[in-house]
Amino acid sequence: MLEVEQLDRSRLAECQGRRLSELLKKIDGRNQFYTRKFRAAGVDVALLRFPDDFGRLPLTTKAELNADQAASPPWGTALTEPLANYTRYCQTSSSTGRPLRWIDTNESWQWLLECWKAVYRGAGVKAGERVFFPFSFGPFLGFWAGFEAGPQIGLHCVPGGGMSSQIRLSMIEAIGATVVCCTPTYALRLAEIAELERRKPLSDGTVRTLIVAGEPGGSIPATRERIERSWGARVIDHHGLTEVGPVSFECLEAPGALHINEAEFIAEVLDSQTGREVSDGQTGELVITNLGRTASPVIRYRTGDIVVRRSEPCRCGRTWARLEGGILSRADDMVNIRGVNVYPVGIESVVRRLTEVVEFRSVVSRQGSMRSLRLEIEVAPEFEDSNAVASRVAYHLREALGLSVNVQVVESGTLPRFEMKANRFVVEA
Repeated sequence: MLEVEQLDRSRLAECQGRRLSELLKKIDGRNQFYTRKFRAAGVDVALLRFPDDFGRLPLTTKAELNADQAASPPWGTALTEPLANYTRYCQTSSSTGRPLRWIDTNESWQWLLECWKAVYRGAGVKAGERVFFPFSFGPFLGFWAGFEAGPQIGLHCVPGGGMSSQIRLSMIEAIGATVVCCTPTYALRLAEIAELERRKPLSDGTVRTLIVAGEPGGSIPATRERIERSWGARVIDHHGLTEVGPVSFECLEAPGALHINEAEFIAEVLDSQTGREVSDGQTGELVITNLGRTASPVIRYRTGDIVVRRSEPCRCGRTWARLEGGILSRADDMVNIRGVNVYPVGIESVVRRLTEVVEFRSVVSRQGSMRSLRLEIEVAPEFEDSNAVASRVAYHLREALGLSVNVQVVESGTLPRFEMKANRFVVEA
């Protein structure tokens, strides 16, 4: 563990303030997007003193960045360096609208890799381990950074793009992978295929750690328990955003919470309505400022992630704040069904507790002025009475959500399977 991960919080705040001052000096007048924002807010960054003046900096939203890229395509104006200096391209998944294009210089990309090394440290991954990445990368930032950070700390990183799930399982066994990096959904999918094909149980294999990201499932107790039981391995959750970077990670000693990498990010938890900071233990929206991605920074970025922060030191020795329960939900995921606020995470936390359910999908439709929720499920073949399973699912959803849900059993293999982010919450109208 690095010394910076164990700084007392007063020294940590001093370091963050110094880094932020240096960042603002570099981007003011050079980064058109933020120079305009600072001027419009009446802020002279040269006169600010941190941490006291941090709240004077304006918030940034994804809608602003999207509008900026639409007005100045394709990259927008949130760039600090000349365009010729940029060497890496990534984009968001577009799960909540038009994708953001994000580019990095060699220096800012290396900063991302340093952040990913903290994820590996939290997971207890050591030099010499073999890490398998079972998906085709595309423009998704997260595991590109993980893949390239690994060799810099002595990991043997093995790509698994362009392969079927069956071949990937065979490759994991053949190379003796000890770490797998994937989404929670795909970890469950690989386990499902291994069981259907009567392969040797994954729990008898060499994998000891699964680093999962892209979805909240790694911090949902029922989902992570199902993954860990299937693989006989420890799940380590990780969270980040393309436009922000690798923000947080789970440590071995405190499952179910995500450490914020406060050496490289300033994290606020704000009341979404008032914009005021909430106290530890209260729910709010995570707002992030990255301190080292100078070429394409985000300042006070509203992530839309709903979290609860805890700032007391962790059992692992880190003094960095933690997000209790990981990412609890997303502000833009909520749908009101007959007066009840429903989040995808709430449904998954119920359904994954029932081992009879192999896969599921929620469908929100509108009938007149009212919305309704239908849950489609695939039932494991060993459970002959699928209607009884549907009744149990409906009962548990009613107990947890206070809402009667129409649960329908569909044929095995009907529902889509995913390698990357899963879309199990479909809003038709």
